[in-house]
Amino acid sequence: MLYRPLLDIADRGASMGRTTSEQRFNMLLVTAFAGLALLLAVIGLYGVVSYAVTQRTSEIGVRLALGATDGGVSRMVVRQGLKPAIAGAILGLVAAALSTGLVRSLLFGVTPTDPLTFTLVPLVLLTSATLACYVPARRAARLDPTVALRAE
Repeated sequence: MLYRPLLDIADRGASMGRTTSEQRFNMLLVTAFAGLALLLAVIGLYGVVSYAVTQRTSEIGVRLALGATDGGVSRMVVRQGLKPAIAGAILGLVAAALSTGLVRSLLFGVTPTDPLTFTLVPLVLLTSATLACYVPARRAARLDPTVALRAE
């Protein structure tokens, strides 16, 4: 007669896989939604900066007509687009540092104030914001001053 435990033989990896499968699925969902949120934020920031460039077409045309360089106009647009992103990253870091006590029990293998996380997350967000501002900035720099001034 066979005992029931002998029928459920599995190696440690398979046993751990079954044990942690729900947590892995939940983390996969959280990661997917975080990626989607980042994509939506980048699209939104691109839209806002692009709209601001459209509204300031005549001003940018005047700047270019008076001798502003393409790089100077691009830097101006990117800088103005990054101001809210930098403020948001700073506020997010402060909020994350203040809320570490709330998530302490949910973390495994990571300290609540993990320096790598507190460095990489703002860097990813600011890099994404820079890329979102870059396309409208290049479009503004390539603007023909005569067309911009004639449209006014």
